[in-house]
Amino acid sequence: MKSTILAVLLLHALSSQPLLGSAKASPDEVLDTSGKKLRADANYFIIPAKPFTICGFVSCFNTSGGVALEATGESCPLDVVVVKHNPGLSLRFTPVNNKKGVIRVSTDLNIMFSNEAYDSRCPHDYLVWKIDPFSKEETFVITGGVLGNPGSQTIGNWFKIEKYDDAYKLVYCPNVCPSCKHVCKDIGYYVYKTRGMRLALTNVPFKVKFQKTHN
Repeated sequence: MKSTILAVLLLHALSSQPLLGSAKASPDEVLDTSGKKLRADANYFIIPAKPFTICGFVSCFNTSGGVALEATGESCPLDVVVVKHNPGLSLRFTPVNNKKGVIRVSTDLNIMFSNEAYDSRCPHDYLVWKIDPFSKEETFVITGGVLGNPGSQTIGNWFKIEKYDDAYKLVYCPNVCPSCKHVCKDIGYYVYKTRGMRLALTNVPFKVKFQKTHN
């Protein structure tokens, strides 16, 4: 009887442990507002998970707008901002392994505005997001990054999408740089001037969803 019980316990213990050499489960797919998987070959708007109120130095306003480009200082590089009452500009997400067509959480990726956002004042590669290493007030998200080529020269170009309550958030925490864990931070918004909002590294994440465009 004892040997039978021991055999059952041993079988249970073995079945609850991952098999040696078994493949690690892939992170969950990111879903758009229609419940479909985000794909690297499609365009999306980054929009707030729900409308919210922003207060500047003078007054407050409600916004349900998305993410776009704006020159808040020098003409180039352009800054990534939150606009008020429209879905903004469409973007694409390119994972570090560009052979993977589906976008997954907790995975390094580049974020790039689609060609409709091209500004003749700036080179074409200014559509790719990166962290501004020269920010003085906050660490802002700007353009001027490059696609792919993970390494010491592109550390500021890699972002991730993480699940956040019933929606998602963007984070800066590049796995392509194992020694950079100390810089991990959420992407939120920073109110500048009287009403404008720039994306920046913050302690409060910008809760977002992804809406597929029609083109």
